[in-house]
Amino acid sequence: MSRSEGVVWHQGELSPDERPRGATIWMTGLPASGKSSIAMAVEAKLVRDGRPAFVLDGDNLRHGLNGDLGFSPEDRAENVRRTAHAAALLNEAGVVALVSLVSPYRADRDAARAIHAERDLPFAEVWVATPLEECERRDPKGLYAKARRGELPTMTGIGGPYEEPESPELTIRPEDDGNRLLAELVASVILPPA
Repeated sequence: MSRSEGVVWHQGELSPDERPRGATIWMTGLPASGKSSIAMAVEAKLVRDGRPAFVLDGDNLRHGLNGDLGFSPEDRAENVRRTAHAAALLNEAGVVALVSLVSPYRADRDAARAIHAERDLPFAEVWVATPLEECERRDPKGLYAKARRGELPTMTGIGGPYEEPESPELTIRPEDDGNRLLAELVASVILPPA
């Protein structure tokens, strides 16, 4: 939905069948669950295998595109919306978008899926289901420690909610080979061999 007057979608000359097929793999999970590490490993594999791919990482996006957003529920919804539109644009260019975003609310993830459905673009939700205790043990940025000290009162998983996916296309647990599972999902479910 456009809020700008006089803005009209400009249709290109190429049909979707003339472009390589992209997809969005939306990875959700608690902070420090391993989303970014898995996404970046799979991105490297895909690119080395000749398949265009790009990671849209939540922290990286907050250095630019989403740098004006905080962590209120409204800002989180806008973070997801912007990221979903960026991923869809990459898809239309034939790129696999590997989104690594906590995205704690089901409604926001459903909205991201709907953005892709409106454009008939493949979308898969992947839940990196690392338990809170393990995420706290890892705590690479020290966020959980700050949250436990009361410095981050709305941290997802501590003071803020995380709504687990109800029916993701893939669930990855710490004991799984997440890189392999995600690569298989991309190759066989989302992007059949060209």
